[in-house]
Amino acid sequence: MNPQRRRTLKSITQIMGLVSFGGLIWSAYLAEAKDNTQMLFPPAARDNFLSTCIKCGLCVEACPYYTLKLSSSGIKGIPFFTPRDIPCFMCEDVPCVVACPTSALDKNLLLTNNKLDITKARMGVAVVDTFNCIAYAGIQCDACYRACPLIDKAIYLEYKSNTRTGKHALLLPIVANDICTGCGKCEKACVTEIASIKVLKHDQVLGKMGTNYIKGWDKKDEERLETAEPQKKKDSKNHALDYLNEESL
Repeated sequence: MNPQRRRTLKSITQIMGLVSFGGLIWSAYLAEAKDNTQMLFPPAARDNFLSTCIKCGLCVEACPYYTLKLSSSGIKGIPFFTPRDIPCFMCEDVPCVVACPTSALDKNLLLTNNKLDITKARMGVAVVDTFNCIAYAGIQCDACYRACPLIDKAIYLEYKSNTRTGKHALLLPIVANDICTGCGKCEKACVTEIASIKVLKHDQVLGKMGTNYIKGWDKKDEERLETAEPQKKKDSKNHALDYLNEESL
């Protein structure tokens, strides 16, 4: 084989090897990052928390309730908590956030009138499994409701008649998604064998209505109409009969 051709093929092979190796490393990183995305992070964790946390563990040391731990899987060293074991106790002075030496835990996310306000934390959102929650089965239980630090705000009870017995009331826990902090005290208090109310990450639970819908009964939402730009209606050039015959219904 021509020496020049041999060197060229060798270079191509080396480049392909490097690309493949880089792909493997990147795939491994993505797999590790994905493993951490299910975890609940400390209050005021930024959206890019996984890439900005320096894994120093100072927030873990600052937590007085030993709620926070450092991950041993995925991206190792990321602080997280498991509500069923130890929930967040929503300290008013939020020591974990104060201890963070970077902006990975951003106290600006918790400020109200320049004061730390733990009720603004959005660590996750509680979700009720109505199939296994004993309150929905007609058994009186308000454990999660009583445990909620924002009782009657983040979790409230809805009263309904029990059509099965015809004479008892159902006390159904309802979560207000926009107020729930995701502290997990409800999950910890749940009496079922496996918690029937769990805290999950927002993107695992919540949908998105989109900007094309406006709630007419919400003045703030309706204000968007004042700045909305009208769009011209595009008339179809096709005859109505053509549409019925040719377009999919």
